[in-house]
Parts: sequence; C-alpha cells; structure tokens
Amino acid sequence: MPEKSDKLLLLDLDETLIHATTVPLAFTPDFKFDPYYVYMRPGLDQFLANISTHFTLGVWSSASDKYVEEIVKMITPDAMEWFMIWGKSRCTIKRDYNLDTYYFEKRLDKVKKKGFKLEQIIIVDDSPEKSRSNYGNAVYIEPFEGDRNDDELRYLYDYLLTLKEVSNIRTIEKRGWRYQMLGK
Repeated sequence: MPEKSDKLLLLDLDETLIHATTVPLAFTPDFKFDPYYVYMRPGLDQFLANISTHFTLGVWSSASDKYVEEIVKMITPDAMEWFMIWGKSRCTIKRDYNLDTYYFEKRLDKVKKKGFKLEQIIIVDDSPEKSRSNYGNAVYIEPFEGDRNDDELRYLYDYLLTLKEVSNIRTIEKRGWRYQMLGK
C-alpha cells in the first residue's frame, strides 16, 4: 500500500463527482435520491478507492448538508473513509456586485482548524468562484453533466499524484493541468 501524503484533498460533489438532475437523462441513473436522478462520473468508484490510499479525503459542497451526507453515503466505496463531509452550512455566502447575485464560497481557512495548513490542502471543484479566495489550492475540473464517455477522473488521478510530495501546494501552477497530463 502506498504511503499517504500529508495533504488533504477536498472534492466538490455536484458536477465534479456526480451529476444530479430532476429530469432523467437518456440512460438509467446510478441511483435516485429524493427528486434527483443521480449519475456518477465514470470511474468514480475506482478513483475514490485509489486516491484514498494517497491522500486524506474530504467532500465540500455548497449543496444542503443533508443532501451532501446522503449522496456521499451512496458513492463511497467499501473500506473507504472520509476525513470530513461538509455542505452549505460550512460555506461563506458572498455577493457578486457586478452580477448582483450571491454564491457560496469555500474558505479554506476554516479547514485549518482541522489540523491542515493551507499549504497542505488541495481543493477540486468545477466552479472557480467557490474557491476564489484560495485559488492557489484549487484544481479546476471540467463540469460533469452525465457524459458516459467522460474520462476526467483518470487524468485528475495522475495529476494529483504529481502533487503528493509537494511541500507547498500553493506554489504550483495548476492552470492547464489536464493538458499537462495529455502531453505525457
């Protein structure tokens, strides 16, 4: 078994690990939760099982706490444990004055209370505004909207392994990470 990194890997839920919709897609969902048809990103089971041997894992979503807890139960492989599962109540509401809208931001300074320095935290999200204040920690992933041919997690896994031993995650340029992996 590989040695675990000292890094905390925080994963977003909707459009990162799963796609949940009230209107079913043209194929059978992986499961249903309340009014939602839920489609897991291709390779999710294997990704979670494998990446959990390298990093401490958490989920942080801006969806309701109950929704997040229930969905995470459904997607967690056997013998895998989450360090933390956070939902909307742990986010900070922010206002975009240009668009006159509100959004929920994931402020990583809240995670420091769990024993991780900012230099040790990687957050994977499809929405840049959700981790705007901690962009140095963010790896942005293409949104998953149910495409059964999606292979993003395969590339993400390989990329995350390149960050495993980095002493300060914030010093690494992460824009264009997928193209780096395609060029390998």
